[in-house]
Amino acid sequence: MNLEAYIDGGSRGNPGEGGIGVYFPGVVRIAEFLGTCTNNFAEYSALLSALRFAVYSRCDELQVSSDSELVVKQIKGEYQVRNEGIRPLHDSAQRWIALIPRFSIRHVRRESNKEADKLANLAMDTRRNTVKWE
Repeated sequence: MNLEAYIDGGSRGNPGEGGIGVYFPGVVRIAEFLGTCTNNFAEYSALLSALRFAVYSRCDELQVSSDSELVVKQIKGEYQVRNEGIRPLHDSAQRWIALIPRFSIRHVRRESNKEADKLANLAMDTRRNTVKWE
């Protein structure tokens, strides 16, 4: 199975109340409230949510789109992970990625990531987790 995921994480304040949105077009929409966190923690949490879903779905190929240049470049090895608080999330993401036969991640503009952004905002607005199957 091939999957495409659009991911976004955010926090209102940095740190502040955070949430994530993960959008698999035609499959599922996930909104998760995180509580107090940094923006980068939320962005990595969105990636981890997408990776877990893909692995548990026995996905053969996953294409992730994110508007976080930092996360994309750190996952690709183009940027170092300097923040010790983020390193465990990065390392966990790499372990999940190793379980997916074909994985790619790309940076997209915010305008191309509106669905995931809406889901992250829904989580922060409602302070709830939501899963909607398509």
